[in-house]
Amino acid sequence: MTQSHEPSAKPLIERRSIDYIPEAERHGRLYSQFTLWMGANLQITAIVTGALAVVLGGDVFWSLIGLFIGQLFGGAVMALHAAQGPKLGLPQMISSRVQFGVYGAAIPIVLVCLMYLGFTATGTVLSGQAIGQLIGVSDSVGILIFAAVIVLSAVSGYRVIHYIGRIASVLGIIAFIYLFSRVMTLADVGELLQNRHFSWSSFLLAVSLAASWQIAYGPYVADYSRYLPSGTSAVKTFLAAGLGSVIGAQVAMVLGVFVAAMANGQFAGHEVAYVVGLGSTGAVAALLYFSIAFGKVTISTLNSYGSFMCIATIISGFRGHIEVSRTQRLLFVLGIVGASTLVALLGQHSFLAAFKSFILFLLTFFTPWSAVNLVDYYFVTRERYDVPALSNPDGRYGRWNVPGITVYAIGVLVQLPFISTKLYTGPLVEALGGVDISWIIGLVVPGVLYYVVARRSKRPVPERMVLPADSISIDKAANGV
Repeated sequence: MTQSHEPSAKPLIERRSIDYIPEAERHGRLYSQFTLWMGANLQITAIVTGALAVVLGGDVFWSLIGLFIGQLFGGAVMALHAAQGPKLGLPQMISSRVQFGVYGAAIPIVLVCLMYLGFTATGTVLSGQAIGQLIGVSDSVGILIFAAVIVLSAVSGYRVIHYIGRIASVLGIIAFIYLFSRVMTLADVGELLQNRHFSWSSFLLAVSLAASWQIAYGPYVADYSRYLPSGTSAVKTFLAAGLGSVIGAQVAMVLGVFVAAMANGQFAGHEVAYVVGLGSTGAVAALLYFSIAFGKVTISTLNSYGSFMCIATIISGFRGHIEVSRTQRLLFVLGIVGASTLVALLGQHSFLAAFKSFILFLLTFFTPWSAVNLVDYYFVTRERYDVPALSNPDGRYGRWNVPGITVYAIGVLVQLPFISTKLYTGPLVEALGGVDISWIIGLVVPGVLYYVVARRSKRPVPERMVLPADSISIDKAANGV
């Protein structure tokens, strides 16, 4: 029987980086997964994402339904990745080496790093607004202060991130209860819900906004469940992470829909100030600004920590196993946060339009990756990975897995005719009434194609999960064998 190790016996500052977590070092409980992802979603960027469904032409009623459907679809994908963490004991993107090869996994990982950069930058813009209002400085100074907080949190690592998530969950719940009470006081919610003018383009935009929000967590969600004991139920991990993320995001996006409907065009460009200004002044407003800034600490720390893990994964793939010192971790995080802060400073005045295009375009690259990774893990290898081989270019998974890379590339290309963003609009979008269904194509086509290709492959699959020899001996010692 797997023993549970209490986090109080573990160092506050994380020692490990991308290496396998031995059973003797596993700790934590499932509720921390729920609180982490609840806190990560009860925040201002999720409010803005929900508001976009109305700002860009949707009505309140169908936007709420579309967002909820998108949460369920995207949240299921996200939670399936989370369930891999306890079993593998590895960061999420290292498992991509099974599908793409030890070197080939760098292809999606580089794109993931760009995603982290963009999300951290957009969150920093909103946090800078909140800090600026809170302490009476410019938004740019607020952005710099927020960046310093993120560096400290991301350098500390796994346990500190979970602690921040718990605090953010409590603050978020209190702030959102208050904000919803203000919405109910200032607006006739029943009248807003009666304004219904269904259109497929607006409805599916809402679905896509929520689905992309959830799917974007996929490349790093297992990073924060990998310390759980390996015997932790996959179903319970799925539910803890998935429900925390879906509930938190839906609550935030519902608030965003109502706020945008009340704003009469005054929301864009003043997102934070408008939300806090829902009848709030003085000390209450200050507390809301603090809650908004602190809420962004959780998700921005996840993004920065995830970027560090991805960069270390890329380097280790080409140079072999690496041990990252605390000084090196600090330098990595400083570089990552510095780059995202620069983007935030340069793009703070054109935030809303750029953010919508950014999160939708991300789906082009991450839905095929999710499809390939999940199909391989649950239907092809069936959770049987050779963990030592993930660090060996001459091992079972090789340097480049051409079939996996090819399927991924096809998964990206097959979406192009259906994409509808300001960055790019495909030729079939107009024929579909302006509806963007690319993310659905990007999940189904590469998922089915990879299953067919992998089943016909002659590459052998281990009969069971193969763990590093040193971790096995540690586990035996820990259990008195």
